[in-house]
Amino acid sequence: MVPREGAATPLDALDLPGGQGWQTAAGFTEAVLKAAILDGRLPAGTRLGQEELARRLGVSRMPVREALARLEAQALVETVPHRGAVVAAISAADAADLYAIRLALEPAAFGLSIPQMGADHWHRAATLITAMDDEQDAGRMGQLNRQFHVALYARAGHPRLLALVLQHLAAFDRYLCFHLALQGPRGMRQDEHRAMLAAGRNGEVAEAVALLRHHITAAARDTAAFFEERAGRTDKGSERRR
Repeated sequence: MVPREGAATPLDALDLPGGQGWQTAAGFTEAVLKAAILDGRLPAGTRLGQEELARRLGVSRMPVREALARLEAQALVETVPHRGAVVAAISAADAADLYAIRLALEPAAFGLSIPQMGADHWHRAATLITAMDDEQDAGRMGQLNRQFHVALYARAGHPRLLALVLQHLAAFDRYLCFHLALQGPRGMRQDEHRAMLAAGRNGEVAEAVALLRHHITAAARDTAAFFEERAGRTDKGSERRR
């Protein structure tokens, strides 16, 4: 359904700072949309039509297309058949559910995997930590994070358990990308990755598993805080628009 001319739309909530200082129109467009998505001014399912965005932001359609592609790589936008680009759906309840599943599955897989891992397996995990240190793209960082965790659990020896872990790590990617888009590389908690790796490599199974539990629990707490803050900003914005 296309809004009638002059009707209010979620895109009215876009904050348009001065374009000075932006190196490219695509970078400007990406920043404006990302801010509105992360703080909830653009709710899930909002259609992001290229022509409408170009008109509102005072740019051509090419940088809008490029910005939407970047946001899709960060899991902030998704392409829906017959609708085009829309704001991706995330929820506090779904995130909490995924963290609960991760907390139930991944420590068990890690504990089973550690005694079976050799020097080459630990080297693979260490290499992935280094790759995350050097990566700036949130989408690619999320892929590396998933590969790192899978490397830690790969020797668990239980194919069905690993299949469940992989399934829920893949579903978690969207929330990790949101987290990284908000916090940047510091949201990856690399110090915790290194501590887990060191404990596992030293054969300290209980310590390594405890560190992983802390890692997942801390990330869940950060994500819950993000949603609470986001809801507060959205509520205040709604009151101002009344």
